[in-house]
Amino acid sequence: MDTRQPIVLTVTHHDPSGSAGITADTETAVSLGCHCTSVVSAISVGDTGELMGVAPVDDSLLVEQARAVLEDMPVAAIKVGYLGSVENVRALHSVLRDYPNIPVIIDPDATLADKQSMLAPPLWEAMSSLLLPYATMACPNRREARAMAVEADVLDAQAQELLESGCRYLLLTGVPCEQQLENRLYDERGLIRQFHWQRLQPAAYGVCGTLATAIACHIAHGLTVIEAVARSQQFTWSAIADSRRLGMGRPIPNRLFWARR
Repeated sequence: MDTRQPIVLTVTHHDPSGSAGITADTETAVSLGCHCTSVVSAISVGDTGELMGVAPVDDSLLVEQARAVLEDMPVAAIKVGYLGSVENVRALHSVLRDYPNIPVIIDPDATLADKQSMLAPPLWEAMSSLLLPYATMACPNRREARAMAVEADVLDAQAQELLESGCRYLLLTGVPCEQQLENRLYDERGLIRQFHWQRLQPAAYGVCGTLATAIACHIAHGLTVIEAVARSQQFTWSAIADSRRLGMGRPIPNRLFWARR
């Protein structure tokens, strides 16, 4: 068996525009020299301007997809994105507990198209209690961290609360810092690294998922967590900087930016 190309498994939604979801994760993995296998957790309806709706797949189908890949191929890292239902969180939990040695990178999102969804609070709670204990790293933005860490009121305290849920590292993204954005890397000791990046306009859809997938790919290649985080941020920034306006909405990151240079 040829294992020179690491295999990454992504569990997330299908975005028909290719801005995010399975398509974006596949592009990221190919760009970084990995083979991407995929589990579709939900089907969304949308274009480059708007996400209009989303329907999670049946939880049994999610389990069947995941086990079919994991029982057949030597998966080196798992990236988890949008799941869409508490039942799917529970289903994925039942899979991850059988594969405790595979690194898991989580890009948490409980709302996707509907930012005020009434389904979000139980979904945030389920992710915190059932998935974070298996996570090598979680990569929430400020809104997601605030939603998951309900007892904390400042960023550092939110990060600590999420780490206490069980994940080993936490990368808090998109913190405003003067004319830049700051990403903060935490472990059980607290804040260990800060990364500053120039703001890029306009913001493209699918950025957080690309970052999490890139981290999973770099870890699959054998990099340390800090090396993976540093390189993945540079990769994501470069993809955003080379975004293309392919539709009438937001530009799509070019995850193969290096190919035309």
